[in-house]
Amino acid sequence: MKTASWTLVTVVAVLAPTAHAAEYDPAARSASAAETPSWEFAITAYPTVVRGGENYTSAIVAADRGPLHLEARVNYESVGARSAFVGWTFSGEDAVTWELTPLLGGAWGSVQAFIPGLEASVGWKQLDFYIEAEYVRDTNARSDSYFYAWSELGWRPVEWLRIGIAGQRTTTYDNGRDFQRGPFAQVTFGPFTIGGFWFNPGSHEQVFVGSIGATF
Repeated sequence: MKTASWTLVTVVAVLAPTAHAAEYDPAARSASAAETPSWEFAITAYPTVVRGGENYTSAIVAADRGPLHLEARVNYESVGARSAFVGWTFSGEDAVTWELTPLLGGAWGSVQAFIPGLEASVGWKQLDFYIEAEYVRDTNARSDSYFYAWSELGWRPVEWLRIGIAGQRTTTYDNGRDFQRGPFAQVTFGPFTIGGFWFNPGSHEQVFVGSIGATF
């Protein structure tokens, strides 16, 4: 896995991320808030339906202990790729809550690359913004290196529901659009979060990305 961009599928069994510095994680990718001293774990599956293309499922597993953040991904940078990261979370909480996690990692499998990245979020009242970006520096062919980003602007009208607009720039699939954008919705109950991202709605390049996860 995501310049920032904007994504029903089969439910995949998992256990995965959601809590954020403001009691939730907008992107459901962190296992715990930065100040939590004990280990917390998370895994999220993203079944993806590409119109006119190959469907696939990506997954992210996260482990947090205090500010230490560990992350592993499957089919994220590319179908058939595996990647792992280590990062350190900086956070603050007042009227506005924020988190910033620089990452360093690498990919192997269908992609061999060194990957510096960043995950960041900010929340204010019922609004939040999340962005994840990384530079995939291909170690075999420099010309195959690329910049990936995934962003979300969310609004939580009630505690269990989050809706908004998402965007991404990815090379995992190629439908002729560098910039993918569209609406999303997420429902949280207890440690579980289920959602869907509908990119390029109404076009011939539609992509639907489901998400299902839980913290533990």
